[in-house]
Amino acid sequence: MKNTITAMLLFTGILFTYSQSEIENINKTLYDYIEGTANGEPDRLKNAFDKNFNLYFVKNDSLNIWSGRKYIDNIKPGQKSNSIGRVLSIDFEGDAAVAKIEILMPGPKRIYTDYLMLLKVNGSWKIIHKSFTFKNYHE
Repeated sequence: MKNTITAMLLFTGILFTYSQSEIENINKTLYDYIEGTANGEPDRLKNAFDKNFNLYFVKNDSLNIWSGRKYIDNIKPGQKSNSIGRVLSIDFEGDAAVAKIEILMPGPKRIYTDYLMLLKVNGSWKIIHKSFTFKNYHE
């Protein structure tokens, strides 16, 4: 019985350590996106996003698709947006993950909610899909 409990605790510890490490790696990718956008660092965005990713949103009640490459091209080196982002949730299993983040944009006054799909490719987490929505706010 003692050996079974010891084995279970060891397995749980290994699993917890693995999970924490993966969450940290996913967070790094998410903050490359959040901070890269906020601070005008397109190279961080290129590191966070898969080269084939797209953004999906609804405009005038229709689905719109925005090329990820064009999105990154809109980020000019050193041009800060003063946005503030935070990770709201992460869920992962194996090499697949989903994350929800929130971005506060001071001008125009909007709060964006992003739903991101990530895959671990060649040992690195990459955002492969972004769906987003926003709402305006008043101070």
